[in-house]
Formats: sequence, C-alpha cells, structure tokens
Amino acid sequence: MAKKILLLGSGELGKEFVIAAKRLGQYVVAVDSYKNAPAQQVADESEVINMLDGDALDAVVAKHRPDIVVPEIEAIRTERFYDYEKQGMQVVPSARAANYTMNRKQIRDLAAKELGLRTANYRYASSLEELQKSVSEIGIPCVVKPLMSSSGKGQSTIKSEADIEKAWNYSQSGKRGDIAEVIVEAFVNFHTEITLLTVTQKNGATLFCAPIGHRQERGDYQESWQPCAISTEHLVEAQQIADKVTRALTGAGIWGVEFFLADDGVYFSELSPRPHDTGMVTLAGTQNLNEFELHARAVLGLPIPQIELLKVGASAVVLADREGASPNFSGIENALLEEKTDVRIFGKPTTRPYRRMAVALAYDNLDADVNEVKQKAIANAAKIKVLV
Repeated sequence: MAKKILLLGSGELGKEFVIAAKRLGQYVVAVDSYKNAPAQQVADESEVINMLDGDALDAVVAKHRPDIVVPEIEAIRTERFYDYEKQGMQVVPSARAANYTMNRKQIRDLAAKELGLRTANYRYASSLEELQKSVSEIGIPCVVKPLMSSSGKGQSTIKSEADIEKAWNYSQSGKRGDIAEVIVEAFVNFHTEITLLTVTQKNGATLFCAPIGHRQERGDYQESWQPCAISTEHLVEAQQIADKVTRALTGAGIWGVEFFLADDGVYFSELSPRPHDTGMVTLAGTQNLNEFELHARAVLGLPIPQIELLKVGASAVVLADREGASPNFSGIENALLEEKTDVRIFGKPTTRPYRRMAVALAYDNLDADVNEVKQKAIANAAKIKVLV
C-alpha cells in the first residue's frame, strides 16, 4: 500500500502530516518556496519552487509522478489540479475542493449562495474605492481579508473610516498570490469561535472531532482548547453544516471548518481542506488519533473506526518578535517542569515578527477544568523565548 505523496507546502502542519504518513510506510516529497522548511526535514525528498508558477509546479509533478498530491497552503496554482486528476493522481481532498477553498470568494459564495448557509453579510472589493463603497454598505465595524492568505496575514478590522485605507494597504501586503480582491465581512457579535475538525472518508461515514475553541489576534490563532463548551443544539447544527459543505466539495481527508457561535445560532465562517492550526491541540493526546493521523488515514483510504476524546487539552503558540536566522530557544526546561505538558519546536530556519515558531501543549483528565489547562499552556508558552 506504499504510495508516493507530493506535499505542496512544508510548514509545521505539513511536518506533522509527514510524520504520520511515514509511520504508515509512505514516501513523501515535500515542496516549499524555501529550503529546509519544517516538513522537508522529515520527508524522503524535497523540492524548492514557487508554487504559483504553474510551469514549475507541472515540472515537479512530472518529475516525481506522485500517486497523491496533498496541498498544505493556499498559494498554489490549484487550477492545475484538475489536469493531475485526469492523469490518474489523487488530489486531496479533490481538485474541486482545493480550488474552491484556496480562494475565499469561491468558498463563501458556495456556502452562502449555493448551499444557503448562514454567514456574515459580505461584499467584495478590488480597489480602495470599491473597499470604501463596500464598507459603507456593510457598516462599521467590519473585517477585511485578502481572498488568498493564511495565518491571518493581510486581515484587519475596520473600526472607523480612518482605518479603511490602512486595511486596504495591509491586505495587499499580506495577500498570497496575485489576486488583489478582498472580502469585506460584517462583524458578527459572537461569543465563541470554534473549529470543527471533520473527516471525510473514501469508504466510511463522515466523522467529527470534539469541537475546538480558539482565540485569535491579528487574524491568527493564539490559543486553542478541546473540548470547547457548546450546546447540543449548536453542535448538531455545526455538524450538519460541515457535512453539507464537505459533501458539496467532495473528496477524502480532514477539514478544519470554522464557525462563529452567536446568541442567534451558528454562522459558517471559513473552511480549510487540510489539518488546521487550531487542531495542533490534538498533539496533546486529546484524541485516540491526532488530526494529522486522521488526515493520513483518510487520504490513504485506511479505516477510521472511531474518533474518541480521551483528555482535555490546550495549545498556545510561541511567536518570534524580530527578523533573524538560525533561531534558538530558551525556557524549554522551565516549561517542561510542569506535569502533563509538552512543547513542539517547528524547526523554521528564519524568524520574523509574529511568526509561529513553536507550540506549548497541556492536557489533563476528561473531568479536569479546560480553562485551567488552557492557562497552563499559555503560561508555558510565555516561558519560551525565541533567540536570534
């Protein structure tokens, strides 16, 4: 059953996926735009290309002839995936899913217009003038996001008219790819944000992990915890929405489906067709299979009899605060003095302000207070310093 997997994007999430795939006997070629990216450190082979260069992408695919193509980032010429499928390669979750979800416009229109899911009111803008018009229609406060970006890059909240031009400029500096257009979303008065990790299988039912709560700053997650308290009614609604949208997109793998929970119900927010950064909490052993192991099994068509919640857990990120190279870390020993904790260093070769470099993990028995576990993870992350 050994397959050759071409991993497109080799960050920390890709690294954990490679580890999971290697444990199942797979051969992985890890691709990224720079050398010695985290997943490349554990893969069988590596390639360095600009994945927005369609010819370069085609050349790597032709060179390696993979059985399976697994995208991990947004900045890829995903339109080429349809041709790879025609050549007999498996694209994860599918060429359709990768194309729709790499661009916020396609996935939002699918959710709101085709599937009729409840989302925040939204508009699109391709220039500063169009953004000003969209903001006047949506109202302030509102959120601006590039159609293609990740980890919160280019995303900002407009709180006054003075923020509009700054938001436009930031969206253009933080976007991935060559699409200037942004989505403008009305601010949802939510009390909780959750990620519902959803597993679609080649041969088997769609499965759901226990909901993961998370907190964001600058559009990027800072802490996540599992399970997140949610009413049975809202959980069922979120599962139904996740099932509906993943069926429409087709394919096998794990999906990070994000929701806002408000007093008036559940709002669909975004969807990633791959392991989700907030799902790093599963590295704390909260489940019988972490999100990367689930993704590997689903991609390979291996059975997943059940997903069982074993512990409560939390993750908190460790960020760099400046640009540099060859980073080192201090404080790891102090962080690991705490019982029921762990630390994962990602192995990124360079730093920049707010770049995610490591994650602190904490866990406890199912009857423990998840807020206390979360505070332990946050405290341990604060002990770790990135030195450059």
